[in-house]
Amino acid sequence: MQGVWTPDQVRAAEQRLFARTPEPVVMRRAAYAVAGQCARVLADQTGGVAGRRVALLVGAGNNGGDALWAGAFLRRRGVGVTAVLLAPEKTHAAGLEGLRRAGGRAVPAEGAGADTTGIGAEAADALERADLVVDGIVGLSGSGPLRPVAAELVRRVIVPIVAVDLPSGVDPMTGAVEGPAVSADLTVTFGGLKPCHVLGAGAVRSGEVIAVGIGITEELPEPELSLLDAADIGENWPVPGPEDDKYSTGVVGVAAGSATYPGAAVLATGAAVRATAGMVRYAGPAADEVRARWPETVATGSIGDAGRVQAWSVGPGIGVGASGRDVLRFVLESGRPVCADADSITILADDDAMWDSRDPDAPLVLTPHAGEFARLAGAELGADRVWAAREVAARCDAFVLLKGNTTVIAAPDGRVLVNDARQAWPATAGSGDVLTGLIGALLATGVEPLLACGYAAHVHSLAAEIAAHGASGDGPRSEAGAPIGASALLEAVPAAIRAVRDAALNA
Repeated sequence: MQGVWTPDQVRAAEQRLFARTPEPVVMRRAAYAVAGQCARVLADQTGGVAGRRVALLVGAGNNGGDALWAGAFLRRRGVGVTAVLLAPEKTHAAGLEGLRRAGGRAVPAEGAGADTTGIGAEAADALERADLVVDGIVGLSGSGPLRPVAAELVRRVIVPIVAVDLPSGVDPMTGAVEGPAVSADLTVTFGGLKPCHVLGAGAVRSGEVIAVGIGITEELPEPELSLLDAADIGENWPVPGPEDDKYSTGVVGVAAGSATYPGAAVLATGAAVRATAGMVRYAGPAADEVRARWPETVATGSIGDAGRVQAWSVGPGIGVGASGRDVLRFVLESGRPVCADADSITILADDDAMWDSRDPDAPLVLTPHAGEFARLAGAELGADRVWAAREVAARCDAFVLLKGNTTVIAAPDGRVLVNDARQAWPATAGSGDVLTGLIGALLATGVEPLLACGYAAHVHSLAAEIAAHGASGDGPRSEAGAPIGASALLEAVPAAIRAVRDAALNA
């Protein structure tokens, strides 16, 4: 499991580190790490390091200082380095001196011979000739979009960008982008991941993220957020042992679908079947369709005839009328863990009395998309998805899985997991039904709800990626990928589970 720390947590850790290690020493450690990664990118992109050219986009403060010292280290490896100074009067003095001593040069962003955009001729030339650009414009203390001159400089870049700590213009806490911002190929950050590396647009704009310790790691407190690794999930994904049978490996009930939406029942039930090796009981109007597609399922037409289960997946396609409300009420009263999705969330948002049906001792998982979340919260979802998910989880005493390209999972006690898909292949009708079935199946095996959501979200996004790239089929894997439907995603679930289990074996 990887930790994610807020800027305030990291700054406090830095101050503790500076009490025993001088700040300039720590800065040079950070810069050395940036320079090493820049050299790697240069070698990968151009076949060498010496004789290549690097442009540094340097703002005020320590972030610019890191970039300048990185430039000094690159000069010692034979790289031509030009620093483009966005705030010459506020440039980190020691870093600038170090670059110049190493043979690098510095030019103002708005120097002589400026064109109609205000960019000086020397700055424009440095960017045009560069093989790589280092983003040292703003650091963790920055906020808001890039200012016009910085935005114009970034717009002109056509070579790989290595960002120092975070891509400039990305909000450090939320990953939101509200205007011009850097899109980095690689981000080198210090101590540990920050929210901007895993949330919102920042997760994509950060590119590959490499966290280097530089002495800060030992000073960090418990992380604000956590990311599950594939190996974590594979090690703990429930599989049958020699003493198990169909009952001991989890019996999950699926209450989904209707005469109008039988596909929701087929998808949610299929996901539960493919997730674990236990038993799946389906209850609802689509029993015939479910039996036809999943003959291993015990299917009945009535929720009251479903039989004993250890958890429920409920909601996709049940409708919001009287019959859907009766189904949800039955499930909430069962005393079993419940994963409630789709129409169930709409019912709960509209009917305060439905909450009275809930067994207070049984865990409840809610899996809203942004629109459903707004109904639950009573307000539109803002940029801070972590805060919003935490607030609703605490208020509802439920585990909230807020869907999105970056999935945020909040527990009632404030713990948060994040699953960063870095792709949007699951953005297709019915994929949420698959996720509901996966979560219910994991709950039935006894996996703790927060982890059940995290495991399911990761495998769900991985299955979509596998299906989109054809990696589970007979043909060659496609690098580009192609749009998929929820059925293709469902078919790839076993391949995704095998992949995370293989990751655990190879860890």
